[in-house]
Parts: sequence; structure tokens; C-alpha cells
Amino acid sequence: DTSITDRVFFNLGLCQSSNTPAGGRPTCSDSDSQPLGRVVIGLYGNQVPHTTRLIKAMATGAAGSSYQGTVFHKVIQGRYIQAGHQGSKEKGEVSPPSPDYLESNPDTVSPRSFLLRHSRPGTVSLCLAENDDDESIRLNPDYRNVQSIFHLGPGPAPDLDNRNIVFGTVLQGIDIVASIAAMPTFKPSDRVREFNNIAQILGDVRASNARSSWYRPVKPVLITSCGE
Repeated sequence: DTSITDRVFFNLGLCQSSNTPAGGRPTCSDSDSQPLGRVVIGLYGNQVPHTTRLIKAMATGAAGSSYQGTVFHKVIQGRYIQAGHQGSKEKGEVSPPSPDYLESNPDTVSPRSFLLRHSRPGTVSLCLAENDDDESIRLNPDYRNVQSIFHLGPGPAPDLDNRNIVFGTVLQGIDIVASIAAMPTFKPSDRVREFNNIAQILGDVRASNARSSWYRPVKPVLITSCGE
């Protein structure tokens, strides 16, 4: 059921200061960002009601946390852009939502939640398989996943199907999503990947820290405000 039951918006800005290729995810203030425009997402509340409630609560701040003031932390050109990484607010990451307000999301274990496909540009989904929240956060029994994927198209992305929960579609601002997808990012070379894989096998914690900077936009894209 792809009936639009609710809508949320994200006002976006492009930071004028640059990220660094390693360490942290620095953000910027509203005054330091160039407005990019507004993205409006229609939510499929009949199909995935619990995920819809979660996204609305994060957009309005009712979850005890909000996407406001956070950045898009990953751009995989030709595939998707990603937002909602949990961690330090000072780095532009999302503060964990309050478990007192949000129950565990039963949509994540319901077969019905995985029926919708990433069939066209602008499809938005709750990021399960591609989730890159730090392990220390994910293993918390009160963890609530709020990462989102914006599928870029132009065609279907079957590799994202059956693994992530499609909860809506971009109704307004698909051109803004496309502009973010075209932004320069930090891309690892093949040699860097090889060294990182070896370090990961050896248990070097620096390997995961290094991977956290891969595919970040060179200039941060900030969610300056959001709501229902």
C-alpha cells in the first residue's frame, strides 16, 4: 500500500567549510551554510506504520532527538545518499532517540515491511543492511535505528530490496537529492582498501575509523531544519 498518509520536510544547506579526509564529521551552523532548498517525503503509513511514526518523531523532535543540525554522511554516486548516522551531535551526527518514547520497531521483523521495492529515483528506505552506526551504539539494548537511504536511480536497485524497509518517496526536491549525489566525496583508492582490509582482519580499530570517512561529501550537507 503506497498511499501517502503523512509528509515530512527537510530544509538543506551546503556548508562553506570543507570536511577533512580523516577523523570526525564536522558540520557547520545555519549561518555558515548556503541554502539548497527543501525536500518533502511522502510516507507510507499504511504499509509500515511503525517506521512512519519513527521518521515523523525524528523530524519533529518528538523522539527526544532530531535530524535537525545533522549531515548527510555518505554519498555512493549512482546508488544512494545516506543520512541519520548516530553519534556525536558536535560532529553532525544524530543523538540516539529516546527509548522512553519509541518502542522497538516491529516493522524490522515483519515480512510485509519488505514488499516494496527500490524501483525508482527518490525511493526512501530505513537503512538496515547498509547501516554503519558504530558497533558500540548498535549493541545497546535501547538502540533505535534512524538511518535513511535515498535511492538515486535512474533504474531499480534490486540489491537494496528485501534488506532495507522502503517507507516513502520524495515528493518535492528530487533535483536537490540529485545535486547532493553529484557532489565530490572522499573515495578510497584500491591500495587503501587493501591495507584497510588487512588492518581489519588484524583487529586494528583504526581500520573502522578510517572507513568512516569514506564517501563523505567534501563539503557537508546540513539539515538546517525539519518537521512534519
